[in-house]
Amino acid sequence: MSRSGIFQFVLFIVYLLVQVLILRNLVLFNTAFCFLYIAFVLLLPIETNNLILMLVGFLMGFMVDIFYDSMGLHALATVLVAYLRNYWLGTITPQGGYESGATATLAANGVQWFLVYALPLVFTSCGFVFVEASGFTMFWYTMLKIVASLLFTMSVIVMLQFLTPQRRRI
Repeated sequence: MSRSGIFQFVLFIVYLLVQVLILRNLVLFNTAFCFLYIAFVLLLPIETNNLILMLVGFLMGFMVDIFYDSMGLHALATVLVAYLRNYWLGTITPQGGYESGATATLAANGVQWFLVYALPLVFTSCGFVFVEASGFTMFWYTMLKIVASLLFTMSVIVMLQFLTPQRRRI
């Protein structure tokens, strides 16, 4: 296993532990939930194969489901985001294309690009989790939970992007 593979494995464990040990119990006003684990799939290198993305997304979501006791909601939402990720990256490709080995991070591509990239995918994840969990019986409350969780999750992801030191390519 290469150094980058070991680094990604360690990041997988860190994102999972932070999600299930800290963020599981951090809910703002009983509406805003932070789904930081989705950032692991979003921040993988751009050239990552779609099948590998979906497998990693399934593993991450399944592990979160085990701790949340949510019967596959997070696994399905994460696989959906992993499936849509490369298509969305193809849609928002800059004119010159992406460099070889580029990552989908805020530092590599800028704030505007990162928000255009991450917001729809995080919205898809949050929307899928909450619509599946509560349905449309309380439509406006479900929409409030989706938007509040989207803002909370994106705020944490962007803050982490600013707080993590930029590392050299491995």
